[in-house]
Amino acid sequence: MKNRQKPFLPNNSIFPLVNRMSIRQITAIVLVAFAVVTSPVVTVACPFCSAVGQTLRQEMALMDAVVIATSIEGDSARNLETGEVRMRIERVLKGGDLVKQGQEVNAIYYGEVAVGRRFMLSGVDPPDMQWSCLPLSERAEAYVVKIPTLGEDDSERLKFYYDYLQDDEAMLSRDAYDEFAIAPYASLKALKPQIDHPKLVEWIGNPETSVDRKRLYLTMLGVVGDQQDLPFLEQMLRSSQKSTRSGLDALIGCYLTLAGEKGLADVDELFLENKKASYADTYAAIMAIRFHGTEGDVIPRSALVESLHHVLDRKDLADLVIPDLSRWSDWSQIEKMRELFLQADPDNNWVRVPVVNYLRACPRPEAAKLLEELEKVDPDSIKRANSFFSIPVPAQDTSESETSIQRKTDRKTVQRSENESKKPAAMLTRVGPPAQKGPLAPNGTVGTGIAAPDPVGFGERKAAGLGPMAATPNPWRLAYVVSLALSTIMIGQFLLLSGGPQASGL
Repeated sequence: MKNRQKPFLPNNSIFPLVNRMSIRQITAIVLVAFAVVTSPVVTVACPFCSAVGQTLRQEMALMDAVVIATSIEGDSARNLETGEVRMRIERVLKGGDLVKQGQEVNAIYYGEVAVGRRFMLSGVDPPDMQWSCLPLSERAEAYVVKIPTLGEDDSERLKFYYDYLQDDEAMLSRDAYDEFAIAPYASLKALKPQIDHPKLVEWIGNPETSVDRKRLYLTMLGVVGDQQDLPFLEQMLRSSQKSTRSGLDALIGCYLTLAGEKGLADVDELFLENKKASYADTYAAIMAIRFHGTEGDVIPRSALVESLHHVLDRKDLADLVIPDLSRWSDWSQIEKMRELFLQADPDNNWVRVPVVNYLRACPRPEAAKLLEELEKVDPDSIKRANSFFSIPVPAQDTSESETSIQRKTDRKTVQRSENESKKPAAMLTRVGPPAQKGPLAPNGTVGTGIAAPDPVGFGERKAAGLGPMAATPNPWRLAYVVSLALSTIMIGQFLLLSGGPQASGL
């Protein structure tokens, strides 16, 4: 697991606000969250980064009003029971139609308060605005005031946040990192002229750099680095010190970006072909390979899949890469799929469903014949695959280049079947959301949505000669998500009516 920093929560920015929110507000928030979770992903953030928390920009976007205010009361004059402090609005950043400069408001803050202390106040639920507080230093105020002026262009915003990545003020440094973590990878590449290469290498080599930040900096080095950085990166890859190899997925991704296809031999040797490599290290290498197959434009997929073939020889890990082979239309492993299915034992029989999904997606006639054979061996696995998983959708290739490097292993050409274009349209149709990029689900499948139970029946489709059926939406999954959202609403209402977690004994 990643060494995550403790999420940053401004003093009193959430909980007093929740206690004073109406049922309507809680319901609206849950429904918005439900819509966001179930909507298609349209942008891909920094591939190896994870935001620590919500950024100030995101928080501002959710608020009805955001202002800079000054405390006009000290600790001795505050309301000790409610924690309310009288403040005067000095500058309106958002919601000028709701509040005005010079207006006095009450805001809840339980920290130390002195007359004249500056805060960013975030307000919701007009006209009786409820305010949350974030204390500001002079430097932080200048930072916050600038945020609403940054515009919508991600790459332009990153130019501003770049200067705060290593800021001495923790709040600013953390917020800047989170902005980089959620920014599209393309915007990160557009920042290349702005990035200081020597300083970046220094940050990566600093043992005090957190794992999350190291991942970001390695991703950035892949953008601005060159061949001269390879010895430095290879030394880190081969180090026996875990601290040196922290953020291994981003480290391998950066190394392959700069080394190109030649670097795959080292990755195979250390992590994929090496059966003594730990699960965590192997999975990090798979994630780096997956990044290059989905977003990178340096190494052709025909070379990347050869590296993944090594993982198929490790029966306890094979299910991790089978979905990638499906998405990248590598149909050279049909016989290997047969072997994995037939040799599966109780300790790794989970591999059978990914194998079935691979064969369902494969357009070659021998795949359909093999499915008939395997159904006689384990009909339950066939049924589970058809009932709960959609057919993997081939992903769009990111590079049209062909592999040219001779690898240590026998090269296997990955080609689409010439007969695929001649198949009936019904066999080639793919319905439903496109394959999503990201980590594998626990069952080893890439997030591509879940298919509905087959209304015709797998055996009947084969008898009819229809081949793999197009994926259809799963009403059970929709019912599950809706019920989860409704349960969340009910819990929120219960906590509100009972006075909160402490009053209800939760």
